[in-house]
Amino acid sequence: MQCVPFDDFSLFLTALRYCAEKHRMQRRKDAQRTPYLNHPIEVAELLWRVGSVRDASILIAALLHDVIEDTGARPEEIRRLFGDEVLSLVLEVSDDKSLPKDARKELQVVHAPGLSRGAKLIKIGDKICNVRDITISPPPEWPLERRLEYLNWAERVVDGIGEDNYLEKLFRKTLMEGRQQLGQEADLT
Repeated sequence: MQCVPFDDFSLFLTALRYCAEKHRMQRRKDAQRTPYLNHPIEVAELLWRVGSVRDASILIAALLHDVIEDTGARPEEIRRLFGDEVLSLVLEVSDDKSLPKDARKELQVVHAPGLSRGAKLIKIGDKICNVRDITISPPPEWPLERRLEYLNWAERVVDGIGEDNYLEKLFRKTLMEGRQQLGQEADLT
């Protein structure tokens, strides 16, 4: 994969605006019901700051990683606005919402080793953010057991990715801290 440099920062800003528009009515499942837009921004920031990703296509795809599966955005529109490389990355990390949830989760584990490098980085960033959220500010209706199951599943996905980089190391640290936090919560019950 050829690295696409940030020669034109306006494309990143266009992706940010597009992402904000597509996710404008969505909220995260956490207790604070934070705006969904915070999540893709956090994933892109992790890739930039921790992963030292400087490839514009990967960073733009990180912003857009949930738009197809969660907003009904059309692949043709993403291709037209952001190009084939961004679309390819977004499609790699998008779940097929027509499948049952358990099947989608298992497919993430199965497909993880075959993802492109850019998709692997986006997937790890996504899992870091989700593990943090589920540990620190979980959906109110998620019992401890479901939160622990999510952490175990996220670990299976990242194990399949097999990257040895700063993002993967941060995932392991975040996972360990999450398990410690949830273990303390279990001790209190």
